[in-house]
Amino acid sequence: MKLLSILQYLYLGFAALFLYDAIYKWNNEGYEAYISLFFSALAVALFFFRKKFKKRFKDRGKL
Repeated sequence: MKLLSILQYLYLGFAALFLYDAIYKWNNEGYEAYISLFFSALAVALFFFRKKFKKRFKDRGKL
């Protein structure tokens, strides 16, 4: 279970990496930044999904 909580924050790391890539591409090329922005938003969404799923799985045993 500890690995799952580490992987949850790994999504935020990937989001930061893709956001940096998008800013770099936006300043240099301009048109290829949209893909990196999409992946950054997807990584943030996956972070919150995993966080909610972890809480739901943890609360399931308390019934």
